[in-house]
Amino acid sequence: MRVGVAAGHPSTAAAGAEILEAGGSAVDAAVAMMLVGCAAETIFTGLSGGGFATCYDAATGEVHCVDFFVAVPGLDGTSPGAGRAIEVTFVGQAMPYEIGPATVAVPGVPAGAHHLWQRYGRLPWADVVAPGLAASYGTPFPQTHAVLLPVIAPAMCVGEGLQVYARPDGSLLQAGDRLWHPDHHRAYELLAADPAAFYTGTYADALVAAVADGGAISRDDLAAYAVREHQPRAAGFAGGTVHARGDDLDDLLATLQRVDRLVPGDPHTDPASALGLVAALRAPDRRAETTNVVAVDAQGNGCALTTSLGLGSGVWVPGYGVHLNSMLGEGELIRGALQPGVRMGSMMSPLAVLDAERRLVAVAGGAGGSRIRPALVQVLVQILRGVPPQQAIDGPRLNALPAMVRAEPGFAPEVLTALAAAGNEVAVAERRDPYFGGVSALSPLGGGADPRRSGAVILL
Repeated sequence: MRVGVAAGHPSTAAAGAEILEAGGSAVDAAVAMMLVGCAAETIFTGLSGGGFATCYDAATGEVHCVDFFVAVPGLDGTSPGAGRAIEVTFVGQAMPYEIGPATVAVPGVPAGAHHLWQRYGRLPWADVVAPGLAASYGTPFPQTHAVLLPVIAPAMCVGEGLQVYARPDGSLLQAGDRLWHPDHHRAYELLAADPAAFYTGTYADALVAAVADGGAISRDDLAAYAVREHQPRAAGFAGGTVHARGDDLDDLLATLQRVDRLVPGDPHTDPASALGLVAALRAPDRRAETTNVVAVDAQGNGCALTTSLGLGSGVWVPGYGVHLNSMLGEGELIRGALQPGVRMGSMMSPLAVLDAERRLVAVAGGAGGSRIRPALVQVLVQILRGVPPQQAIDGPRLNALPAMVRAEPGFAPEVLTALAAAGNEVAVAERRDPYFGGVSALSPLGGGADPRRSGAVILL
């Protein structure tokens, strides 16, 4: 495997490379990148979000999944009030959401970061947090974020978000502008000094107060939150074995097994393979904001880590500059009754692929709600058939909805003709688009980071 990192933002990737060069483990690098992302990629993630990590131990050949996703509040008997409805128009379709205190779930990122470092880290904790602290003082706003911001402004530009995402003249941030919140560094300083304070201390008290008007999070909910670690589920795919959490809402592993049977060739040029890909992927369209990082260290250990904030609740923790998640307002994540203390469902599925000798041959993850699964599948099938990660990530993608196939430019005309002849409405985007998900990956052939998300890869 190539030693290096890949992530959804240049500042995020640079932090991971810095940690690896200092002798940190793959998990040290992934955690540092996650924390930088919480400052530099705040339209996708944040310290109040949650996520999952898949970690590979080269010495043992074992893979472990770490669950630090958000939990349902209400352990003290409090029920959330009503959220505030907003509407976000995405690829021409209006999608309803709710924001406000009632939508805030129990965060997992601070606990997850510290747990991962305790289990798999090598560098001092303060060194792992340091890049995130530096990023909290400001990072350049990427072009892809500037394009997306007007779409999600109803959730982001609320309350303190106005001073984060708007210029002094009231216009929204543009590419190259400085992204920062004047109090955000205080949260990182606290994380370095006392991670438990996010659940039982001063920060926890501030969070509970911030959602008191309609929210359900109590001190009981925060004190009871615990990171979970478990063995992954596995599925054979393209000659390797893919290890992932296996309980994601879109069932990535089962999809990979269908793709292994139905996509014998290149779906970009082979109509039969494209039709098989559509059959394997077909599902409703859903929206969620996520970001992903991957790292491999000099010892061959690997880590893929995916986090999300939802669209953001519009509620900020006073004095700490942290935008609280809106997971309880993300209707697509709610598939049944929500019981206090249980984890919410998620589409995220960071993964590791091993060969027959349990050696790491790929580590990857995706971002983009319901596009995580199709993006990861389409990239992974290329990587495991010998395509370098960046080439696989750069290639055109499609998303198979119940009555439509949305595709990026680059599919052969005969593929589009075959899709239409099979009864699909085919919509081809004008250009490569963030809608089709963001992937980061590493393999023995190199690394790749998604240009759809202003991604960056650094190989050492």
